[in-house]
Amino acid sequence: MEEKLPEPKSGEARVRVLAAGVSLPDVMMREGIHPETPRLPFTPGWDFVGVVDKLGGSVSNLGIGEMVAALPVHGAYTQYICLGQRELVPVPQGLDPAEAVSLILNYITAFQMLHRSAKVKVGQRILVHGASGGVGTALLQLGRLANLEMYGTSSSRGREVISELGATPIDYKQQDVVTEIHRLTGQGVDVVFDGIGGSHIWRSRKALRPGGKVVAYGLTGSLQGGRLASGPAGGRHRFREIRIFGLYIVGSWVSPERKHVIPYSIQTLMRFKRSWFRADLTSLFELLREKKIKPIIAARFPLAEAAAAHEMLGKGGVVGKIVLDCS
Repeated sequence: MEEKLPEPKSGEARVRVLAAGVSLPDVMMREGIHPETPRLPFTPGWDFVGVVDKLGGSVSNLGIGEMVAALPVHGAYTQYICLGQRELVPVPQGLDPAEAVSLILNYITAFQMLHRSAKVKVGQRILVHGASGGVGTALLQLGRLANLEMYGTSSSRGREVISELGATPIDYKQQDVVTEIHRLTGQGVDVVFDGIGGSHIWRSRKALRPGGKVVAYGLTGSLQGGRLASGPAGGRHRFREIRIFGLYIVGSWVSPERKHVIPYSIQTLMRFKRSWFRADLTSLFELLREKKIKPIIAARFPLAEAAAAHEMLGKGGVVGKIVLDCS
């Protein structure tokens, strides 16, 4: 759909988008099950990197031609977007826009879950579900920098990349993950990162040692083949899965096993701790500039082929991040 070129209001900048990320939250919004799903019609796209194209009044900290990044939650699948200057984070010169955009949703999620939610310490053991995906590979790269002992689940397709990133791969299709974790570690791991949600959260608790924690950050188990696994398609079911999610969180805190579930939401933390978002993204850009992290780009699609990118992501088995070239 073509729209008129947007004009920035006072306090806003217009950005020419270079790259937008494609993520499972985009798919969940399309299916109407993400709590942030706006009313139809809306433009998907959680994150983007672009170049400042025009400034509205009262904008003082940005310049024309400056590369910036943002997490608008929706609206990034476009060529031009207007946002307030406080939402835009400068991107260091010389970075690949596709690699830079991979940091905004995936790596900030991973970084904040590791260091702000789980507060991991050197030598601790972690289990990452979906370890070959966008957030999973980010968790492994950042976990390796933090000197953690790591285990990652995936199908056989992701085994090689998980090993390369310093983790022990576990094929969830061929092995019982909980049994394998206890065989490898004895008591279990200190932290499990679970983006699947639902009853899988309770299953993840069984892989913990006493006093361990599950950081729950997604609801991808409600999808099947990139589509809503149950219920009518095309509707808005924003709070259906969240209610179930909440029950498992509360249940973990009243259970005598001392294995707690901690929820993580990047958009909630960004709204209440915007300074953290900016600081963490700036730190991640520096790690990328220093080549201490290297986002894995699974595929690059032109903006016009966003539907094909969603189809690829929905099929599963994607290693790394899918990016749209919007330039």
